[in-house]
Amino acid sequence: MKVELDIECPDCKGTGLYVGFAERDGYAVVCHKCKGSGKFRYVMEYEPFSERKPREGIHTVVQVNPGYQLGGEKGKLDFGGMPYSDWASGKDFPAGSEMRRCVCPACWYQNADYDKMPKWEECFGCGRFSDCKSFAHKSECWERWDKEHTK
Repeated sequence: MKVELDIECPDCKGTGLYVGFAERDGYAVVCHKCKGSGKFRYVMEYEPFSERKPREGIHTVVQVNPGYQLGGEKGKLDFGGMPYSDWASGKDFPAGSEMRRCVCPACWYQNADYDKMPKWEECFGCGRFSDCKSFAHKSECWERWDKEHTK
């Protein structure tokens, strides 16, 4: 399928004139994107969505990645996550599926679900999470988080 729209040129904001870092003191150039018309023909071709498709070669799905290279021999490194088959069938990420060996609860939930991010006093003012005085003992932080979030 295809969508075609005449839209305001995003480069010149519909003026037909472009002012960049090299144009100043009242100078402008004719906008290259719209050729000075102020109008841009937006064309998007797409496949209509019918259902989520399977993805080959995936064994584990991680909810978010706060900046780690995921991979390696399956079972050798623990990045958390859940089996692809569980994710594909619509299951929620269970407790313990976080990257607990890599990050603390504050780092994880800042990315995964900000509403669940702990607001513990010791988490504030440390800058990077890895600079926190408790980071080396993050397993204790996860124990505390689990106690505070059991249903």
